[in-house]
Amino acid sequence: MNSAPDFPSGDRYRLLVGAVRDYAIYLLDANGCVSSWNPGAERFKGYSADEIIGQHFSVFYMDEERDAGVPERALETARREGRFEAEGWRVRKDRSTFWCSVVIDPVHDDRGQLVGYAKITRDITEQKEHREKMQEARDAMHHAQRMEAIGRLTGGVAHDFNNFLTAIRFSAEFVKRNPNLPASLMRYVGIIIDTTDRAAQLTRQLLAYAKKQPLQPHVFDVRDSLSSMRQLFETSVGSSVAISYEFGPGNCTIFADPGQLESSLLNLVINARDAMPRGGQIKISARVVAAVTANKEKLGLKGPHVALSVQDSGVGIEQDVLGHVFEPFFTTKGQHENSGLGLSQVQGFVRQSGGDVAVDSVLGKGTVFTLFLPAANPPAASEAPAAADPVQRVPARKNVLLVEDNRIVGEVVAALLSELGQRLTWAVDAEGALRELDERSGGFDLAILDVVLPGMNGMDLACQVRNRWPGIRIVLASGYSEAIAGPRAMGFEVMQKPYSIEALTRFLMDDAASPS
Repeated sequence: MNSAPDFPSGDRYRLLVGAVRDYAIYLLDANGCVSSWNPGAERFKGYSADEIIGQHFSVFYMDEERDAGVPERALETARREGRFEAEGWRVRKDRSTFWCSVVIDPVHDDRGQLVGYAKITRDITEQKEHREKMQEARDAMHHAQRMEAIGRLTGGVAHDFNNFLTAIRFSAEFVKRNPNLPASLMRYVGIIIDTTDRAAQLTRQLLAYAKKQPLQPHVFDVRDSLSSMRQLFETSVGSSVAISYEFGPGNCTIFADPGQLESSLLNLVINARDAMPRGGQIKISARVVAAVTANKEKLGLKGPHVALSVQDSGVGIEQDVLGHVFEPFFTTKGQHENSGLGLSQVQGFVRQSGGDVAVDSVLGKGTVFTLFLPAANPPAASEAPAAADPVQRVPARKNVLLVEDNRIVGEVVAALLSELGQRLTWAVDAEGALRELDERSGGFDLAILDVVLPGMNGMDLACQVRNRWPGIRIVLASGYSEAIAGPRAMGFEVMQKPYSIEALTRFLMDDAASPS
């Protein structure tokens, strides 16, 4: 029977091994029992030499690994391949754990017989944590890049789709205007128009996710929106769900698009209802917070914000799902129940408005979504506008400049304006439009400018037209542009694609609202 290995003879070698405190260096006999122990091993693992020598080295392994035979396979690998290297969790004497790097080498006697193993262990817990943080940062960066790429893709698709929908809707409305159209065909024309409206809602969802939807922000108190939506909320959730409201002190005034906010709130309320299939409670609250400090969602918003929360008492969201809820097309519902764009639309709208969204959930207790929107000063009191004339009049004859690069949209809009008796000039880009304006010394009453144009975009063109020919009424037409929601768009009227004949005709009226 072979004796257990010992450190090589020589005082210098023993002194070196004994001085090493950053590594656990020890020997095992052929059966895996500890036969020698250095100070580094005692520091890492907590055992003195007297306590550990003679014990099997599997005492350092986690229970599940020991039960699965991992220590024995490590020795077998070292014996078969000449070395075993691995990383893993190990257990100290006090049962605390650390992540280590392990090397096991077989030890042979002069005749080549295996007498044991030399084992080196190094505590790399800090390195592991650093690697994990670096990997999390890389994953977060790659995720953000993927989401940004998806945003650009969905925004571009929605832009082209809106042009198609505009042409389809205009064509259907032209057909509908025919007094000789049979009733049987009129029904299908109505279906086409309704379908384009539904498709337009989908493009708005895509644009909201891409943060490129054309917003129409106003200064308003969110409590007014909540008050006006109470009946809609209650109808949407049914009698098994109770809704309560809680408002903090002060003004809950924001500068945002009221319609998009109401759509986002309704989305959250319906999601809350779906999370409580047997009924429950929803609490909607609004309060002013001085600042939004960094938290687990890594929000860091400066200045006062209005925190608008929708809290339910439902089933909650699992933690591995929670990180994906704002991703486009991600849904835990059936594939035919929704598009998976609802929450990404909410996040897109809030971020485009200068805020952000936080979510917190506990399984079995419920979920709370909080929208943080920048606070604004209350609007100054003003007289109520006079009621609009309910009698629709034929538009006055105007010189209209249409700047639209999409041929199909340009043709159908030109056909309508011609039918309405307007004098139309159609340019396909900003440079052509400026030439027409220069030739006529700005002799146009109305300029309808598509925002997304080749070369100079419609926003830059609008600014030039306003500066050089301030008497021309300018309407921005687009379903896709971050610029429309920005400060440069203030003072311009917006016609959102896909627009209808009614919407276009409204801007031809003499008494139509002028830019603010």
